[in-house]
Amino acid sequence: MAWLREACAAGARREAACRALGLSVRTWQRWQRDEAKVDGRTTAVHQPANRLSDEERQRLLEVANAPEFRSLPPSQIVPTLADRGEYLASESTFYRVLRAEGQLQRRGRARPPAQRAPQSHRATAPNQLWSWDITYLATTVKGIFFYLYLIMDVYSRKIVGLEVFEAELAEHAATVVRRAYLREGIAGEPLVLHSDNGAPMKGATLLATLQKLGVMPSFSRPSVSNDNPYSEALFRTLKYVPSYPSKPFEVVEQARDWAMGFQHWYNEEHKHSALKFVTPGERHRGEDKAILAHRHAVYAQARAQRPERWSGASRDWDPDNEVWLNLPKEGRRKASTSQL
Repeated sequence: MAWLREACAAGARREAACRALGLSVRTWQRWQRDEAKVDGRTTAVHQPANRLSDEERQRLLEVANAPEFRSLPPSQIVPTLADRGEYLASESTFYRVLRAEGQLQRRGRARPPAQRAPQSHRATAPNQLWSWDITYLATTVKGIFFYLYLIMDVYSRKIVGLEVFEAELAEHAATVVRRAYLREGIAGEPLVLHSDNGAPMKGATLLATLQKLGVMPSFSRPSVSNDNPYSEALFRTLKYVPSYPSKPFEVVEQARDWAMGFQHWYNEEHKHSALKFVTPGERHRGEDKAILAHRHAVYAQARAQRPERWSGASRDWDPDNEVWLNLPKEGRRKASTSQL
């Protein structure tokens, strides 16, 4: 429109100017008529027929904030008013008005439950942080299970304690922990043992054993399933490994034999993806550094021989020197920033 006006003001004929722009004179005339019009859809003000008046809205707020109702939700206010033969508005209207006035928080003295952060632990070497749990092993009798007690070192992922019992008891847990502690020979060294909140984990016998050994217990938050991720991941590997029996165990000795075989496979043959594909046993004994250094040398030699096949840096074979259980929020923020 501005171009057409400018051309006509300069002396051009209207038909010629429209033709140069690929428009008809009728289109230009219609644009001129519509230019002064306003879209009625953007200016129309629609007042719902059932809208509360200002007086009704104020009355609703007064009732909701009255001493007898100030700690109650609308779901209890409306029925109470109905019992008295009074109707001000529906529950949804009460909620809508209170939300608009910023009064839809917890009413009265009630406060939202505190969200406690999970306990964080850091391991820089084996036998600093252990994680343990119990899983069921099916038997040939429906409703009866064997119980696999399993302790793993979080830093190396090595299974340091494993037993199968016919009951789930704190006494059995204490036995497994004591044997693993003596087997690893870590007397006098600081050690954290993390678990969930099950009854065997908090039994008096186990806690007394930990105190005697100088082991500090650590627990997941109540009703939180992902505060003990290492044990949960290990149980998934255990249940889905190809050698896991397709039929239930008949006797506890059979379950124990299979569990011991799995322990050897997992510790000494299974190349763990989180450990740069060395076995947990190699990581636990400190052999992983030499293995990864050798792999780095092999890759460097291969790159030197055929550099045209490498478009970027070679594979990272540097070992991870620290492992976190429930990394703090600040640490997660730094880790994500460093990856950008």
